[in-house]
Amino acid sequence: MNEERLVVVLDCGSTNVRAVAVDPQGRFRSVSSIANKPSPQPGTENWLIWDMEDLWSRVCRVLRGVLSKVERVEAVVVTTWGADGAPVRRDGSLTYPPICWQCPRTVEVAKRLPGIMDPWDIYRITGYQIISFNTLLRLMWLRENEPKALEEAYTWLMMPGLIVHRLTGVFHIDPTSASTTMAMDLSRREWSPDMLELAGLEPGFFPDWFEPGEVVGYVTDKASEETGLAKGTPVVVGGHDTQFAILGAGAKPDEAVLSSGTWEILAVRSRSFKPSREGFEWGVITEADVQPGFWNPQLLMIASAVLEWIRRMFYPDVQPGDYETMIREASDVEPGSEGLLFIPSFVSDSGPTRRFKTGGTILGLNLRTGRAQVYRAALEGLSYQLRLAVEALSKSTGFEVKGIRVVGGGSKNPLWNRIRADVVGLPVSVNAVREATVLGAALTAFKSIGVYSSFEEALSSVEISERYEPGRRRTLYNSLYRRYLESLKNLEGYYRIAE
Repeated sequence: MNEERLVVVLDCGSTNVRAVAVDPQGRFRSVSSIANKPSPQPGTENWLIWDMEDLWSRVCRVLRGVLSKVERVEAVVVTTWGADGAPVRRDGSLTYPPICWQCPRTVEVAKRLPGIMDPWDIYRITGYQIISFNTLLRLMWLRENEPKALEEAYTWLMMPGLIVHRLTGVFHIDPTSASTTMAMDLSRREWSPDMLELAGLEPGFFPDWFEPGEVVGYVTDKASEETGLAKGTPVVVGGHDTQFAILGAGAKPDEAVLSSGTWEILAVRSRSFKPSREGFEWGVITEADVQPGFWNPQLLMIASAVLEWIRRMFYPDVQPGDYETMIREASDVEPGSEGLLFIPSFVSDSGPTRRFKTGGTILGLNLRTGRAQVYRAALEGLSYQLRLAVEALSKSTGFEVKGIRVVGGGSKNPLWNRIRADVVGLPVSVNAVREATVLGAALTAFKSIGVYSSFEEALSSVEISERYEPGRRRTLYNSLYRRYLESLKNLEGYYRIAE
C-alpha cells in the first residue's frame, strides 16, 4: 500500500474549521485550522445565522493552508455539525441564510409541536426527541414567518451539502445529516412524508440521496481557483461529524463508543432501529450510521466542561487544557474522594421536549476538602454518569455493551480512563488516533478511491494504544455507585431517574 496516497478531510465544526491531509494509516500529514462562529442576523436582536460567504472563505483558507504542505491529494470529504441547513435556488444561491442551532427563534415552535403531533409518534418515526434546534422546526418556522424563502427555493441543503455544492455544483443530501433533521423515516433511511407535512413540504423538495463513500461530484474550475484543490478531484460524500466519529472509533460489535469532550456522546452501532418507551423517557436519540444497515442510538451528557469549571475555580495557576497537575494531585486521593460526591446533571425531562442541564451538585464538603478531592470527585461523578448511561442505553435498545472505546480529548486522561473502567466494570480502550471524526471520514474516502474494499477492511486498520481493565477497586465503586443513585433520587425535582 502506498503510504503517500492522501485524502483531505474538511472537518467543519461550529467552533473550528479544519482541513487535514490523511494517509491510509490514519496519520495526519498536514493540518490547517481556523476559528468559526455564527453571526447575528442583521436587523434582529438575538437571532443567529451562518454567513455562508464567511464560512466559505474559512473553508478556502484552511484548504489552501493544508495543500501548501502536500504535493497531491486524491479525494476530499466533508463533515460538519448536524441540524443546520438552508433553502437554495437552482443556481445554489440562498433564499434564506442557514439558521444556527444556537438561535432561539424556534423555541416556541418546539413548545407547540406536542399539541400538533404526539412526541412518541415523532420518536417512533424519527428516533428523535423534540429539541428546539431540530431542522424540521426551522422549516416550520420558515413556512410560518418567511414562506417566500421556501416558495422560491429549488431544494434544501444541509451544511455538508452547502459546502459540497460550492465544490462541485451538485445538489445532494446524505442519510447521516438527514437523520439530524427530525424529518426522516429512520427505519427506511428516507424522508417521512408525515413529518414533512408539518412544514407543508414533500420529499421531492429535497435533493437526491447519496450514501457516505460515494463520489458525489468533482471539483470545478471555480472551486479549484478558490481552494487550491486540483480541478476534477473527486468529492466523496461525508456528512454529520458525530456519525463519522462513531465509525472512526473502530469499535468491536459489542463495544460502545464514548466520544468525550466538552460534552460526551455514548453511542453504539446497532444493526436494528428499535425505538422504545424506555429510550424515549431516558432521552436516547438515534441517528443513521455512516454504513447502511446500522443505526446509532446515543445519549448526550455533560463532561469536560465540568473539569474546565474546576480548573477555573480551584486551579487558577493551570492553563486551559493542561490537566497534568490536576491528574497528579487527584491520583494521590483514595477512591471515594474522602466522602465527596459530585453529581453532574443528566438529561432532564420536564415536559414533552428535551432540555439539557449544565450544572451539578457536590455533596460531602467539609473543612478538610481540598482541590484534589474536588477534581477526583468530578472524575468519579462523570464515571457514575457514564455507568448510568450504559445501563440506560442497554435497557432501552437491548444492546449488550461489553467494552467501551473512548475517543476525543477526554480519552487523553489516564486517571479518568482507569476510573471509568473500575466504575463501569468494563474494559476501556483508547485508540492510537484519537481524532475519530477525521479518521472515520478519511477511511470512508479511502474506501471510495479503492484503497480499502469495504468499511470492515478500512476499520481493521484502527489501532488501540491503551487498554484499561476493571481492577480491584471495582467492589468499592459498586458501593459508591449505589450511593450516587440514592443521592440522585433524593434530589427530587432536579433529576429524573428511570426505574
